Amino acid sequence: MNKRNVMTGEELGEKLLQSVREMKAGKAARATLIAPNEVAAARLKTGLSQSQFAQALHISARTLQEWEQGRRQPSGAAQALIQIAFKHPEVIAESLRQVG
Repeated sequence: MNKRNVMTGEELGEKLLQSVREMKAGKAARATLIAPNEVAAARLKTGLSQSQFAQALHISARTLQEWEQGRRQPSGAAQALIQIAFKHPEVIAESLRQVG
């Protein structure tokens, strides 16, 4: 760095390249793990996309996104379906095959 603590374009480029090299080598400075909420976890266990899971639950994909992002909570009946999806993901996948 120069005397004014301002990086030149070349210095910045070199720092960025060094960071990329470290990431590729698995030397990331930090990793952030985000646990999915129970709705997303249930969907992930089924192996279905958001649109497929929403179709299986007879809800809109937007509603599912709201639930997964924690902006809204599913109703009691929907919560029961989500628990079934979590415990028995094959049932939800099978119900989608029967609809389609």
